[in-house]
Amino acid sequence: MAKKSDKIVYLGTGRRKKSIARVRLIEGKGAISINGKTLDEYFGTEVLKVIVKQPLVATNTLDKYDIICKVTGGGFTGQAGAIRHGIARALNLANSEFRSTLKSAGFLTRDPRMKERKKYGLKKARKAPQFSKR
Repeated sequence: MAKKSDKIVYLGTGRRKKSIARVRLIEGKGAISINGKTLDEYFGTEVLKVIVKQPLVATNTLDKYDIICKVTGGGFTGQAGAIRHGIARALNLANSEFRSTLKSAGFLTRDPRMKERKKYGLKKARKAPQFSKR
């Protein structure tokens, strides 16, 4: 929690796959800014926009906070998941009563699934070269 020009700012860091999102929650009217662009400009598909808004919808705070987010790494899906995780963490700091709602929905849990590393002798993590008996 930090104070910036008489408005309280709640900070949250979200991670998913290779994406890292730094989220700032400021009391406002519900504007969402990602890397200097609006939510509609940044994410093309409707599914990703819904993923980002899920913690706000679950806690009925869609019109209560402005969100400023910087996200790096990964693809669009991973970035949307990272932003969702960061928003949930910031909302948890803003009001501890939201914790049970966010936790039961699974927004506070970091998704541990990562890309598996490539092994030697294989083409990818598990794909083996074609086998021929003769």
